[in-house]
Amino acid sequence: MNDDDNRPPLVLIHGLTYDKRQWDPVRRELAAIDPDRQVLALDLPGHGDSPRRDSYLMSEVAEVVHRQVTEAGLGTPVVVGHSVGAVVATTYAARYPVRGVVNLDQILLPGPFGAAVRQAEPTLRGPQWRQVWDRMLAGMGIESLPAEARAIVTTATDPRPDLLLGYWGEILRSSDADIAAGRSADLRTITERRVPYRWVTSSEPPARYLAWLTEVLPEVEVTVLPGSHFPHLAEPATIARLLVS
Repeated sequence: MNDDDNRPPLVLIHGLTYDKRQWDPVRRELAAIDPDRQVLALDLPGHGDSPRRDSYLMSEVAEVVHRQVTEAGLGTPVVVGHSVGAVVATTYAARYPVRGVVNLDQILLPGPFGAAVRQAEPTLRGPQWRQVWDRMLAGMGIESLPAEARAIVTTATDPRPDLLLGYWGEILRSSDADIAAGRSADLRTITERRVPYRWVTSSEPPARYLAWLTEVLPEVEVTVLPGSHFPHLAEPATIARLLVS
């Protein structure tokens, strides 16, 4: 990219148990429509080629991501996160300079998901932990994905109890009220910095959640893209166009 290019780099952050291969279809689309754009698809701590950690607090994970961005020599990026990667992207944007945030299908408050994780904690800590993850996968619309996307979801993944317990640790250790307070503080910081924030959701947002989100992040752009929990795999061309718009 030349020195006069004002396009921000894109930093792509995958979801829990997956790795940077999840972004291959989107990266192909980006190469076709915006070939000179700087794009970094990275592996979150404990995933892919990234070393495991004893702790996966969101603030710590965001710090690791920032080191990777800095080591790659990137300027102020747009951070794009899928699922728990969107929580990382949001945490990152409240702490480091960014040009924008794109959240792919992640509600930022625990809600019913948090209750399910807490209820499943004893199973997650035992030999049947995989049952919890498989039940969650069953509700993510994987069967509706194109063949290549289904293959990525089923093969480019390494579910382990340390990852699930680690990345869901905030839910297991903290109350919904405490988590909401932290998220609200982060989003207000993003608002104060006038950072654009787009949420791509696979279903109509719950009214109560949307009211909370728009109160703390009044300029949020909400895009409903019905279908799978994996919009970047279900419609990579659509997501690529959104990222360069």
